[in-house]
Amino acid sequence: MPCGVVVEPGVFRLETRELPVGAPDGWVLVDIEAVGICGTDYHIFEGKHPFLEYPRVIGHELSGRIALSSQDWSAGELVVINPYFSCGECRACRKGKPNCCSNIEVLGVHRDGGLCSRIAVPAQNLYRATGLSEIQAAMVEFLAIGAHAVRRAGSVRGERVLVTGAGPIGLGVALFARLEGAEVHLLDLSEARLAQAKEKFGFEDVHLAGSDLLSGPLSDGFDVVFDATGNVRAIEAGFPLLAHGSRYVLVSVVKEQISFEDPEFHKRETQIIGSRNATRQDFETVMKAIKDGSVDTDALCSRKIPFANFQDTFGELANDRETLIKAVVTL
Repeated sequence: MPCGVVVEPGVFRLETRELPVGAPDGWVLVDIEAVGICGTDYHIFEGKHPFLEYPRVIGHELSGRIALSSQDWSAGELVVINPYFSCGECRACRKGKPNCCSNIEVLGVHRDGGLCSRIAVPAQNLYRATGLSEIQAAMVEFLAIGAHAVRRAGSVRGERVLVTGAGPIGLGVALFARLEGAEVHLLDLSEARLAQAKEKFGFEDVHLAGSDLLSGPLSDGFDVVFDATGNVRAIEAGFPLLAHGSRYVLVSVVKEQISFEDPEFHKRETQIIGSRNATRQDFETVMKAIKDGSVDTDALCSRKIPFANFQDTFGELANDRETLIKAVVTL
């Protein structure tokens, strides 16, 4: 079967590997239908991912169809794949937090991913995608990241929320914060991204980085700030924007140390909250929102690319992501 492999930084090609025909007990064979391409895949291609060994089959935003009927599954059923493989035994798993399992393995990062014809997946990581298209089902995972971050923040209804970073993850956060009844503001370095957030998704309160957010009606800051930039300077710049009694949700991950002024942090009684991956609850929240039309997946899907053409397109996508929200590879 053909597989999309990043052989080494800057080198991507289609390779032929053996098609899986059997799976261990408790695992299910899935024929892949569509694969969303995300920032992690670009970082792998660029050699910027810290937890990865090459070569690697990429792809973790996945939809597929059950390959073989079993007691619980019918051949041909459309499924969303949760790409976070948890051990089920560590302290986090025992507390119902498999998304931050101590021994987590993520498809396309710690183990080969789903940019291929077929993979084997633990049955517990499959969710029926009834009512979704193959493309929509492949977009659930990245939106679940945003839904999880909003849930981590607690109730945001009626609160003033700032999402820093208007890329795909930031847009997901903003969409689900708005669905929860928050007053959502977006901050980004890119005028084009902000214009897109306004025109495609109706976010009126958009702010270009460098503008004075703490003036006029916003002078007392934001109840919740979500960082989706992956930039340490942007994260540190978010601390002064926090209102008293606020929460700071760090969705993106940086390698560097983050510093802040402790007196300012303490007088605000701010909470710093990490948000990692997503759980079944978040996947289900996203699927419901897509089905009822609360989330416009057509607006989110920037490009659909046949698998056979992706080798010639991947480098182009990696170099031009300013207004690219989601590219989906179809198999």
